[in-house]
Amino acid sequence: MFSALRRSASWLVLGFFCSFSTLANTPEPGAIASAQARHIATVFPGRMTGTPAEMLAVEYVHQQFLKWGYKSNTRLFPASYLYSRRDGEKYKQHVTGSMAIAMHKGSSPQQIIIMAHVDTYAPLSDNDCDKNLGGLSLQGIDDNASGVGVMLELAERFKDTPTRYSIRFIATSGEEEGMLGAQDILQRMPLSERKNTLLVINLDSLITGERLYFNNGKNTPVAVRKLTRDRALSIAHQHGIAASTNPELNPRFPHATGCCNDADVFDNAGIPILSVEAADWTRGNKDDAQQRARNKALPKGESWHSVQYDNVPHLDKWLPGQIEARSRDVVRIMLPLVRELAKAG
Repeated sequence: MFSALRRSASWLVLGFFCSFSTLANTPEPGAIASAQARHIATVFPGRMTGTPAEMLAVEYVHQQFLKWGYKSNTRLFPASYLYSRRDGEKYKQHVTGSMAIAMHKGSSPQQIIIMAHVDTYAPLSDNDCDKNLGGLSLQGIDDNASGVGVMLELAERFKDTPTRYSIRFIATSGEEEGMLGAQDILQRMPLSERKNTLLVINLDSLITGERLYFNNGKNTPVAVRKLTRDRALSIAHQHGIAASTNPELNPRFPHATGCCNDADVFDNAGIPILSVEAADWTRGNKDDAQQRARNKALPKGESWHSVQYDNVPHLDKWLPGQIEARSRDVVRIMLPLVRELAKAG
């Protein structure tokens, strides 16, 4: 069905490779994802692109893929970003990022990509450092160990499931410096692979936000939106899970489209996307930057990039049970959705 719709729509650590086998034997959705997210956030804080923590986290993800029998590899890519000093001087910081890629082979050449960025925010200015944004102690449980955890649970659960369409799992990096890893992935894709990529699913920042959002790209065909976003919302509502889509309260962001993540790279290339995030598009500038109502725990209503707020102890204290509950909700939606999309047998 996916291929037919595409034609009709013109598209359409090293050291602690812990086994979660005991969790895998438990049918509770989200248990693997939350355990993986906690592990990545606490064992590999400060996963800035090009740092040892990022490289070790990527190697950990790679080893998880290998353990489950996937063909997996790690990939290096060049990255650079501007840093602004307090005196106004700017200089370019050059780094080498790394990513992990695994393939679940289907019976047809067409594929679905499921990705989540493993890197945490790197300070871009002296002002960022003054505000304790990014750096070596940022755990990034929300942004974005949460997305990597869900991706890993999906990979583990699909490891023995035959599918018509291939599923490529990618732990990207360089997202915080301008989606550089995603750009590298796209640039290395031959034209034939681009044409055979039916959908890119991006998992990003799933914990702190008020509710789940499922958004497509500006260039995603209507037929694919029905199969992805609308179907995801339907599954969520069947389970009583609060989920929505961008209501277009800000004219800069059209109805049911996302913003500012790795998926944008593929959307701009005309590849259909589905962005999964937790946010609150009704608050602040209505651009998904504010994740929930301002309160004592989150004075700006967000945990983005903050060493003080985006960590396991803080979110466990002020949003008790949220890591497990949100991981469970996302997996309960994504498991049947991906089964349908990939034509699991």
